[in-house]
Amino acid sequence: MAADETKPVTLVIFGASGDLTKRKLLPALYALAHDRLLPERFTVIGFARREKTSETFRDEMRAGVEEFSRLRPIRPEVWDRLARGLTYVTGSFEDPGGYERLRDLMQKRDGEGGAGRNRIFYLATPPDTYPVIVARLGGAGLVTDAWNGPDEGSGTGWSRIIVEKPFGRDLDSARALNTDLHRVFRERQVYRIDHYLGKETVQNILTFRFGNSIFEPLWNRRYVDHVQLLVGEDLGVEGRGGYYDSAGAVRDILQNHMLQLLSLVAMEPPATFEADAVRDEKVKVLRAIRPIRVEPDTDNMVRGQYVSGMLGGKKIPAYADEPGVSQETATETYAALRLEIDNWRWAGVPFYLRTGKALPKRVTEVTIQYRQPPLLLFQEAPHPGHAARDVVEPNRLTLRIQPEEGISLRVGLKPPGPRISLVPAHLGFSYRQTFGVEPAEAYERLLLDCMLGDATLFIRRDEVETAWALVTPTLKAWATAGRTGLTYYPAGSWGPKEADRFIQGDGREWVNP
Repeated sequence: MAADETKPVTLVIFGASGDLTKRKLLPALYALAHDRLLPERFTVIGFARREKTSETFRDEMRAGVEEFSRLRPIRPEVWDRLARGLTYVTGSFEDPGGYERLRDLMQKRDGEGGAGRNRIFYLATPPDTYPVIVARLGGAGLVTDAWNGPDEGSGTGWSRIIVEKPFGRDLDSARALNTDLHRVFRERQVYRIDHYLGKETVQNILTFRFGNSIFEPLWNRRYVDHVQLLVGEDLGVEGRGGYYDSAGAVRDILQNHMLQLLSLVAMEPPATFEADAVRDEKVKVLRAIRPIRVEPDTDNMVRGQYVSGMLGGKKIPAYADEPGVSQETATETYAALRLEIDNWRWAGVPFYLRTGKALPKRVTEVTIQYRQPPLLLFQEAPHPGHAARDVVEPNRLTLRIQPEEGISLRVGLKPPGPRISLVPAHLGFSYRQTFGVEPAEAYERLLLDCMLGDATLFIRRDEVETAWALVTPTLKAWATAGRTGLTYYPAGSWGPKEADRFIQGDGREWVNP
């Protein structure tokens, strides 16, 4: 799959002087250029407040690619081909003059037969700048195929906008952001990006489920006991305390990454593998999730905050002692939540979501734990070294998203010897070992899909608002409660002991890598 080489594309990156452009976007574009997946006539225009020349911008981006690309050392001929289309415009996001300079540059390139009128606007900027950038783009006439412009396919080219998360802070702000976007762009032009959805193993969830007849018949309440989703980070806030203290684990990870993973794991088969068909099924799952009870006596959630501890051989300060964090902070750095999906497939199957900072391991994985066999024939015949309770461990399917992408299945097997016994064994698939290549970075796939007009891995408006509607009552309740109910855990542990008691109360336990 490659972008149509006959259709030139211009990518305008707002906030191009920031880390995202250097660390992720240009290395992704270099990889696409390396694999000849970009259009022949491809232009990148960086737009930011910082004064610099186009030559300086190109030098900085080359340094970023040399440091962060998965394809190193870089090939000079590939870089030169990409660099010919790199240029830079200085301007503030509020000043209409910057957009006029941008328009003049794009029109000049149009005249040279270079950039054409197929345009992607990438908002690599703080969320509070989104409304003004969108309004200025509309005011400068830079958006084709807009509400007041010609339709896509009319010969005048198309325009699309990529919006980085967070998509709001709660339901009201998400709705307000969507309203701002839709004043200029149609919904089918808006590509809300969640880089988790670009990861190979996330996409493998769908192909694994719906492409293998051995698993899909077992993917339901009759055979599945429960599902666990874990997103662990082995770092503290790393100097981002000012931002994180206004966000927290639910806003930063759970509301977006984790609910997106849940919807892919739990969705029904789509009628076709097209963008709206897939996203329709994801929205159905989100709408079927039972509302979260937020009364003080509920036992379906735990929020925690890390205190000082050892992590990776280093002493980590308490979250409240991090720069930019209030000493009286009630922000959660850990959240554990039990969700119920009220539909025919999943009724009665709990989904446990868990995310936290300063945990022992950086890991994202989904665990499907199956029910026990109806008759435990082998519980009286343990293998030496295994207690009886250990030999009847249920089957468990683990989908590892990062860092070592792969899939493993725990089964019970008889070990060598005369005795009939049962011990757990693992059948595994490693993406790297099986295919012999490093998985492509998420931004490579997502940028290419946007050029192709494939929105399957991007988030639709109703997905965003449904997810926020689910968690906003909890966020409001926690804001009202302050530190009441907040639990604590030492950095380097798997979370507060209250979270262990939370799942043990259901007769289950956390699966820690």
